[in-house]
Amino acid sequence: MLFRDLIRDTVQTLSAHKLRTALTMFGIAWGIVSITLMVAAGEGLRVGQARVAEQFGRDIMIVFAGRTSMQAGGTRAGRQVQWKDDDHLAVQAQSPDCAFVMPELGQGSVPVRSLYNNAALRVTGSLPEFAEVRSIPAAEGRYPNWEDEKDARRVAFLGSDARKQLFGSRPALGETIRVGAFPYVVIGVMRHKEQDSSYDGQDIAKVFVPFAAVRRDFPNKPPARPDSVDRLIAVPKSLGQHEPCKWEVRQSLARLHGFDPHDKEAAGIWDTVEEAQAFAKMTDGMKYFLGAVGLATLFIGGIGVMNVMLVAVRERTREIGVRKAVGATRHSIVRQFFVETMIVVFLSGGAGLSFAYAICALVNLLPMPQYFAGLLPTWQSGTLAFLLLGTVAVLSALYPAGRAAAVDPIEALRTEVGG
Repeated sequence: MLFRDLIRDTVQTLSAHKLRTALTMFGIAWGIVSITLMVAAGEGLRVGQARVAEQFGRDIMIVFAGRTSMQAGGTRAGRQVQWKDDDHLAVQAQSPDCAFVMPELGQGSVPVRSLYNNAALRVTGSLPEFAEVRSIPAAEGRYPNWEDEKDARRVAFLGSDARKQLFGSRPALGETIRVGAFPYVVIGVMRHKEQDSSYDGQDIAKVFVPFAAVRRDFPNKPPARPDSVDRLIAVPKSLGQHEPCKWEVRQSLARLHGFDPHDKEAAGIWDTVEEAQAFAKMTDGMKYFLGAVGLATLFIGGIGVMNVMLVAVRERTREIGVRKAVGATRHSIVRQFFVETMIVVFLSGGAGLSFAYAICALVNLLPMPQYFAGLLPTWQSGTLAFLLLGTVAVLSALYPAGRAAAVDPIEALRTEVGG
């Protein structure tokens, strides 16, 4: 039998049972739509959350000093620990799995004035790599560099909101502002970003200056030590080195400050890597669950296809008997019904997949909330959909094709004549 004959017979079979066929094909199509949209929604949530998290910093660990909760080296528990200016150098030297270890020092509610306005802003000082580590992109100018740090220059990089407060719509680059009692030259302005996490305020509302300038112009107030810093920031060289980097930082700080490295109260670490991994597990679990719901719908549709083809076998018993009587082989009968079933399944699935991708494209034209990047179908989800379609098609075709091939031509002709 030629392929065009198979197509003709398939169309005739489907036309004979329009409602049943339509419902069956809808079941297959809806299963594919469900799987594709569920996986696309999960991917959009994952990408959206990762995008927002990266605005805070990629794979960073913020190390806070606290109080000891364990005795170590003869010292009592409850002792206050404070990081020092040069701790980051010692920790970096003893932490081969860390790409960066840097200090951060700041002061809140500092009066900042321009020629046009004034505001109380947080002033933050760190090393030049801070901009890369904490995802602080420049819209204009640049972030303080090592020359600025070496000379403790009074230069400032403004957060996008800080710039608006001080200058409105006027240009800020090259202007002089007074930060506290000191004149600072604006050398850069940050590009606006959405930030969902913070430990001392939003970056867009800060003034960033060299670490050495903060240390000189804004000395610590008692009871803090003159050389103490607010926190340390550590970044692993890779995700695979995340845990070793964290342990090396703990060990190094424990040696420097005389506390037990297992004492998490003495050195509290906000681990954004762990947070990201936990969220990824949650979104993956959601995708698997929703995908399973779609898969169940798809296989129910496959059962419907099987029923339609079984009805076709019963109604075409005489045709099958005649074909076998004139020499048609079992293989040709199996192939006929197998191909017919495959055509039904793949037509339904193809329509469902096209519809799902069209929905994704239309939804993605709409404005999205902060944590959702839209419906993002991936090549993996498309491949999965086609693999599932193939599986359903084969399973749906096997039994009807086997029933058709098992028809006894003599009994088939006798039954038809007797009917």
